[in-house]
Order: sequence, then C-alpha cells, then structure tokens
Amino acid sequence: MSEATAKTKAKSSASADELKVEMPKFEIPKFEVPAFEVPAAFREFAEKGVSQAKDNWEKMKAATEEATDMLEDSYSSASKGAATYGLKVLEISRANMNAYFDFASEMMAVKSASEMVELSTAHARKQFDAMTAQGRELTALAQKVAGESAEPIKSGMASAFKKVG
Repeated sequence: MSEATAKTKAKSSASADELKVEMPKFEIPKFEVPAFEVPAAFREFAEKGVSQAKDNWEKMKAATEEATDMLEDSYSSASKGAATYGLKVLEISRANMNAYFDFASEMMAVKSASEMVELSTAHARKQFDAMTAQGRELTALAQKVAGESAEPIKSGMASAFKKVG
C-alpha cells in the first residue's frame, strides 16, 4: 500500500471520529393530569351504554348458540332423511330388478309369439304402475325429509327473532 493511500485512510478515520456528535440529553417534563370530577349525567350515560352493550352481547351470544343448535338439529334430520331416502331407492331398485329377472325367466318359457307379446304387455303395464307408485312414494318421502329438515330452522329463526326483537 502506498504512503498516499495510508495517509488518506488515516485522515478519513480521523475525520469520522471528529464527525461524531453527541446528542444532548433532555429530560421529558412530567405533566400531571389535574383531578376533575366526571359529571354524574355523563357517568350515568356511560354506565347505561356499557350495560346496554353487555345486554346486547348476551342476547346475541344466546341467539348464536341457539342458531348453532338449530343447524345441528337440521343437519341431523337431513342426514337421517337422506339415509332413509337412499334406502328406499335401493329397495325400489331391488324390486325393479327382481321384476325384470322374473320377466326374463318367464320369457324363457314362452312357446309362441302371441304369448311373448301378451307377457311383454302385461310386464310393461305392471312396471308402469309400479314405477308410478314408486315415484309417488319417493316424492312423498322427499317432501317429508325436506319438511323435517327445515322445521328446526323455521322454528329456531322465529324463536331467535322473538328474543332479539
């Protein structure tokens, strides 16, 4: 390293030390808040506001808990109804498959074309009647499940609105 570079470095480090300025230390003045009496009307107003807020909080908390219970009941009812509906669909499918297999085995025993037409017509009529009845049964069951699932919500909402209102 050359002499000029060493002198420049020494000069720059000396000037950096010279530039360090120490900040003066001040104490933060202490202000005391004067004691004053809160007017009674203002105090009563504030207490009334806090009391109303607590009452409203309790009402909303109770309504929320009731709504949660209501949704749990509705979900439980809907899941039971869906299971019942699914079992009914399986029962109907089984009945239709059994009817078809019976028809197929009867068709194997047919000896003439006229007997085959007669058997096919009778089977079609019987299946149409069965499917119509099954459709009515599934519709009635679906309506029942929907009503049972909606009832807890309907009654719970009416009750919640009465309590909050």
